[in-house]
Amino acid sequence: MTTIAVLGNGRVGGGLADGLSRAGHQVTVADRTPGSADAAIGAAHVVINATPGAGSLERLSALRAPLRGKILLDVSNATIDGPDGLPADLVYQGPSLAERLQAALPETQVIKTLNTMLYSVMTAPASLEQPPTVFLSGEDPSAKQIVRRLLGDLGWRPEWITDLGGIETARAAEAAILFVPHVIRSGGFAPFAVSIAR
Repeated sequence: MTTIAVLGNGRVGGGLADGLSRAGHQVTVADRTPGSADAAIGAAHVVINATPGAGSLERLSALRAPLRGKILLDVSNATIDGPDGLPADLVYQGPSLAERLQAALPETQVIKTLNTMLYSVMTAPASLEQPPTVFLSGEDPSAKQIVRRLLGDLGWRPEWITDLGGIETARAAEAAILFVPHVIRSGGFAPFAVSIAR
């Protein structure tokens, strides 16, 4: 069992909290009340950033002290929405959100994952007709191993998990969000994920 704090209680955060709780982990979801994030993080070994990506850097930078020594599993995408509410561009050109989080939180192990799919696939990867791929970006091998185990508890098979390398590779994974509006417009709001065929 892993103690997990989830920052963000929307569809992404709520879904991950439910899935990890069902897998037997101790999960606390932080809401927006003052002190809620600090309290949740303090008791956790792994913290999941499921807050809106455009504000994640500022919000998490303010939590530098409680996040010290934790694994930060970042699933957010920092995007600028178009008139239809779908992602139209990236907030950060060059270094990604994950890279910026790692720079702002040097004593935290940031692992980027689960951001290249519709939120429902995060906890039900086997629901797709074709095997999906989930990516890992980050510097610490032991932190990645813990995240791999958590992904496994959510239904991700080992062969569906691809380690891209260091945190700088997150900029490629984050750029994949630019596919999303076109995929949704062409096929509707149905579950999908990026998949690497070999």
